Amino acid sequence: MENGEGKSTVSRRIKILESLKVHGQVNVNELSETLGVTGVTIRNDLAQLEKKRVLIRARGGAIKMEQNFAEEDYPLSDKQKKHLAEKKEIGIRAAELIDENNTIIIDSGSTTYELAKNLKSFNALTVITNALNVATVLAEYNNINVIVPGGMLKKNSLSLVGILAERGFKDYFCDKLFLGVDGFDLDFGISTPDPEEAHLNQIMIEISKEVIVVADSSKFQRRGFAFIAPLNKISTVVTDKGILPESKARLEKAGVKVIIA
Repeated sequence: MENGEGKSTVSRRIKILESLKVHGQVNVNELSETLGVTGVTIRNDLAQLEKKRVLIRARGGAIKMEQNFAEEDYPLSDKQKKHLAEKKEIGIRAAELIDENNTIIIDSGSTTYELAKNLKSFNALTVITNALNVATVLAEYNNINVIVPGGMLKKNSLSLVGILAERGFKDYFCDKLFLGVDGFDLDFGISTPDPEEAHLNQIMIEISKEVIVVADSSKFQRRGFAFIAPLNKISTVVTDKGILPESKARLEKAGVKVIIA
């Protein structure tokens, strides 16, 4: 598949998901006309999205899958107030996983923001982030090199997304990725409400040696609208004491290290 074709496929599927999010259902004929592709192409898109468990195909189209969906994409200022004590502890514990001279990615989010506040003591560190609030914190630390790829600003999350952000991340290869998520379903994997952020997260995962998910326990047994990755892409989870014992056991059985902050 040529790069242009791959990008157009991703863009088209993002538009399908956005329409599904707004209307709750989509129609093959309408999508074909709106997106300028054949009905066969749209049906293939729906089949692939169904495999990721973000929709259910129905006669003539598809409907939104309603099952323990994570919260909508609320403003970051609202998210930061929820489970703040747990997020602070997770941020402290996650910082202990970083070594001097590492090159790391810090994703956008309220928990990753708490991580960023614990990096002042490092003597040499390079951080790539698409989160403006994270970059602002790190700008105060003299010994941390901060790289911010371009992109379109999502005001709710203060994150940069889109083609420019994706191109920026593809220029690097990193030691560790610290990823925030809105949904963590042990059968489905990790997810977020926004399809563009999900696609950018997938690129972050592909360019990182180690994927560390930072998520308070309220994120478990929930699904966001857009799929990011299955469990086998995750190396470590840093969470709080509220995680259910059976959830911890299942993660460890799947080969994921679980750290309780």
